[in-house]
Order: sequence, then structure tokens, then C-alpha cells
Amino acid sequence: MIHLRLLTPFFLIFHFLHAKIEVGLDRVFFGGVHPSIQGKRVGLLTNHTAVDKNGMTAIDCFLMRKDCKLVALFAPEHGLYGQQHASEKIKDSNRNGIPVYSLYGSNRRATDAQLKGIDVIVYDIQDIGVRSYTYASTLFYMMEEAAKREIEVVVLDRPNPINGLIVDGPMLHNKWRSFIGYVNVPYIHGMTIGELAEFFNVEYKIGAKLTVIAMKGWKRGMDFKDTGLHWIPTSPNIPESDTPLYYATTGLMGELRVCNIGVGYTLPFKLVGAPWMEAQQLCKHLNSQGLNGVRFVPLYFKPFSGSMAQADCQGALIQVTDKRQYRPFEVQGVILGAIKQLYPAKFKEILAHIGKSEKDLFCKAIGSEEPLQFLKEEKLVGWQIAEFQRAERELFMEKRKNYLRGEYAEDYRPGV
Repeated sequence: MIHLRLLTPFFLIFHFLHAKIEVGLDRVFFGGVHPSIQGKRVGLLTNHTAVDKNGMTAIDCFLMRKDCKLVALFAPEHGLYGQQHASEKIKDSNRNGIPVYSLYGSNRRATDAQLKGIDVIVYDIQDIGVRSYTYASTLFYMMEEAAKREIEVVVLDRPNPINGLIVDGPMLHNKWRSFIGYVNVPYIHGMTIGELAEFFNVEYKIGAKLTVIAMKGWKRGMDFKDTGLHWIPTSPNIPESDTPLYYATTGLMGELRVCNIGVGYTLPFKLVGAPWMEAQQLCKHLNSQGLNGVRFVPLYFKPFSGSMAQADCQGALIQVTDKRQYRPFEVQGVILGAIKQLYPAKFKEILAHIGKSEKDLFCKAIGSEEPLQFLKEEKLVGWQIAEFQRAERELFMEKRKNYLRGEYAEDYRPGV
């Protein structure tokens, strides 16, 4: 009898071979290495999520090549292998005799010494489509440093796992620009990392010599499951391909610590709850709000760790029923409004005890201070937050059209 461990690699390869799309990593070596990399010394900004259709990592793909030379590796938050937790500093290391420079340690920008002798920076990391997730900021920082030194940048494109249609949430005010929000796009932007790179390069006048290796077969209507690709957790609390959609729904609440959002439990970002909530009451209220593409189911749970660890909690399990109609930031605003309306004394107490660092982190993530003021001062805040900056977002939608790749334009409908 063949041992299951021996079969596992074959199952993985079979799965990838039945993917409906090819990512940038599959395309960059199609018919020989791409001219932007041919014969050059490569610095690869990557992590464990960068795999080709055969399940081979970007690192191994480049190590095998004779027509370019991998000379340095750069790693984002969570490290080269994705095992470090959020905000955990990471030291430099080594892989196959090649230096691995951490861009989430003593510095977040590549230095002169680290970039010396590199002809081209290649970026290949799976993003999640939400502005506050730091992988995109790491790319933008690298583009700025590369442009200063006339080093070329190649971005190997990957899917936006939410899809390329949903655009929701507020823009980023320059006052709050930071590593968790570096580019003025909506909180949920509906762009691929390659499209974002081109937007950043032009709109911010970076001047990087940028090449984007597009995907083949990806369409804007696809979420990650539609691609046929195998999801690799992008970080410890993004374990499944639909988690990014829920991260966009509750992640900001986590910064305020208003309630437990499933981090430290088995359902990160997919619930809201606390010991002082009443599950039936909360769900009845939320289900009466007329939100599209979602329903709320009473849930009783006990977090293993983190916020409210070992406490008996109850609240709402968030179930997305129609990803095309669902608007995550809108839902987040209505949930916050519901919590304030149903539990005003507790909500006021929580906000009163939030420190300056937590407030600043929330404002950086959401992009401005106005929503925090709404939460403090207004009696009914749900739809006020949900509708916040709609006009600015609509202006962005016009600008965004200039950076959406034509080959991704055809809509995709499952089963069609």
C-alpha cells in the first residue's frame, strides 16, 4: 500500500494543473525567461505564497534558472515562510547561501548595501485586496528605493482574492499615510497587485522602470475559489481563501477592540461577539438592516487566546450569501452602529479606555479621523460610517479605470 505522505505531492501537483488561470510566475518563464530578467542579477521580494501552477515556489523557480541569477531575497511582514505573527519583528537570515533581508525588522526599506549589485527586483507575493494589509506597502517602499537607484522592478501578478469588482470603504487622507496605508485608494480597492503597482508608479510620480507580468485567464468577476488555484494562508490569521473578504468586514473593529472578531478562535474575522452581547438580539437587529448579500446567525463561543480569551462569548456569525452584492465596509459600519445602539453604555466605556496608540492605529487603517469622531459623538452611526466618502470613492473609480488591465476585463460568472 502506497503511503499517503508519498501521494501528497502528486495530489498537490494535480490540483495546480487543473487551475483555470496562470499567474505571473507561470508566465515569466514561458518560452524562456522574460527579457526584463534575462541575464540579470535578481533580488526577489517574496514569501511562501508565491508558487507556480506545479506548486513550486518562486525561490526554487529562480534557483533553477541558468539565464538569470538570484542574488538576494527580501521578505515582508510575517517572514519568508509566513509563520511570524502580526507586528512581530523578523531578523535577516539565509536560504541556500543567499541572504534573506527582512523588511519587517530593523528597517522596512531596502538599504544601499542590500541593493548593491542587483539589476532587477522581482516581486511575487499573494496580496488580499485590502489597503491595510502590509504586503502592498512593502512593494511600494521597494519601488521607491529601486527608482532612486535606477533598478528595474518586475511585478508578477496574482489574483485579488476578494475579486476585481468590489470597491468599498473610505480613501486615505495624507495625514494618516503610513505602512498600513500608503496609497490613496479605497479600503477595498478591487485591483490586482500589478494594477496597484502601476497606479502607484504613475499617480505618485515614482518613476520606477516597472514591468508587470500579467496573469492568463483571470477575470475581474473571479474570487479566489473561481481560479482553481490552491490557497496558501497569507499570514497566520488569513487561513482560507474567503478570509480576506471577512478581514475587510471586521478588521477595523479589531483595531478598536470593541469586541472579539474571531481572532484567537477558529473563525478569524468571521464573527463579532463579547460576553456582554446577546446573540439573538444582535442578529435580529442586523438582519433587519437590509444589507445585501449577507445574513447573521447567532453564535456562542469561547476564544482560545487573544481578546476575551477563555470568556463565554456570544454574538453573530457573518455569512456572506452573495459576494457580488456584498459590501464589506458597509457591513462593518452597520455592525459598529448596531453595537453602539444596542449596548451604548458598554460601547462608551470601551472607547473611553482606548489609548492614543490604538486610536492612531485605527485612523491609519481606516484612513482618517472622522469615523472615530462619529463613533464617539453621534447617536446613530451605522449608515453614516457605511456611506462615508462615497463621493470621493466615485471620483477614484474614474481614475481607477486607467489602470485596470484589459485582459482582465471580461466578466466571469461561475458555471458560464
